[in-house]
Amino acid sequence: PQQNLMSKLWQQNKTGKQSDAQKQMEAFTVGNDHILDQVLVPYDLMASVVHAEALKDANVLSDDEFQLLKKGLDEIHETWKLGNFQIRQEDEDMHTAIENELTSKLGDLGKKIHTARSRNDQVLTALRLFEKEKLDEVLNSLKKSATLMLSFSETNQNVPMPGFTHTRKAMLSSVGLWGGAFAEMMILQIKASSGVQSLINRSPLGTAAGFGTSFPIDRSTESDRLGFESPIICSTTAQLSRGWIELQLVQYLSGVTSVLNRLASDVILYTGEGFPFFEMNRDITTGSSIMPQKKNPDLAELIRGRHAELTGNASTLQHLISNLGSGYHRDLQLTKKPVLNAFDNTLDILSAGRLLIQNLKPNTENLKNACSSELFAAEEANKLVKEKGVSFREAYQIIKETPENNTTLNWTEVKNQYTHLGSPGNPGLEELREELETCS
Repeated sequence: PQQNLMSKLWQQNKTGKQSDAQKQMEAFTVGNDHILDQVLVPYDLMASVVHAEALKDANVLSDDEFQLLKKGLDEIHETWKLGNFQIRQEDEDMHTAIENELTSKLGDLGKKIHTARSRNDQVLTALRLFEKEKLDEVLNSLKKSATLMLSFSETNQNVPMPGFTHTRKAMLSSVGLWGGAFAEMMILQIKASSGVQSLINRSPLGTAAGFGTSFPIDRSTESDRLGFESPIICSTTAQLSRGWIELQLVQYLSGVTSVLNRLASDVILYTGEGFPFFEMNRDITTGSSIMPQKKNPDLAELIRGRHAELTGNASTLQHLISNLGSGYHRDLQLTKKPVLNAFDNTLDILSAGRLLIQNLKPNTENLKNACSSELFAAEEANKLVKEKGVSFREAYQIIKETPENNTTLNWTEVKNQYTHLGSPGNPGLEELREELETCS
């Protein structure tokens, strides 16, 4: 095997000796990229195998050379799976570490893997493969959460509940209608994913540094082999899309977690002393070091906190790309961390949300007692319209001026009057169940 490997793919000084300024420069510019890249190694290896095959098809590599490179890349993958593949700071990134390892195994043949490509299309391809897989994971998790929320709503659909506007009692609702709304929001988020999926499902491989290559690479075949829908058409689009697509992806993820954020806020409010409508299992509450009685909703509070962190990831991406022109800029290296963090946060929040739903139960008597007379004021006005033939505006004034008239209706009476879709008497949970079943 060839000795004297270059630590960096661009490095001219083969001795690898660095001045103090170079060491300081390396520490700042590499940052924690060599650590973050560990997650992306299998995707870079996958793309490298496909790239090597494209080089074979273009007669740059012989079949034997391709087979040796593929074997070498597969061996690196096995090493990575065992946790033994190292990316050092002096490597800068996974691309250098992988190529150095290949060269160590195969000599000069290992150096051929970089023909007709750049680290620019390498990292972007690996990142988009990672994003495709992780988004599928998020959608599967989101569907589980929607299913659980819907089941909770179906079980409790006949339990009355005050509906609130301005955090004040407004009109009659039900636990089924309350929970059904969160289930429907999750279903809507699943359906909204198609737009983001179409953005990340274009292959950057073969765009090289952003201007293509003079080697006859079949980019459509590369795209098919990697499972993308199609290649990015203009090579210049690849680097222009970096960060821009990631921003929309992370904004989508923040939309997912915003649903859990609002659910958590409701649970915090509705399990407290002011509105004791639900009870949390003690297993998912925490205590106080000084107050023995406390059952704190830390799980729900940290769902909100982690959502805030995720929106910060989107803000980071927004600012990173705000002043960049076309082509590659080193700033784009920093778009990687917010994406990785956003996926971790989203999956953690979804899992915590399911734990919250599973350990939540209605306080039925408290909910019924909370459905006091003021909730039926609008219905009393409606009753005057139906029975007396007065205008609604006149009926509104009568009830407003004589609030003692707001006491004749009850939950059963009003529920039976609500027959339209999405009301306390007909929350539409069957329709939601059908919609959920169509979500792939």
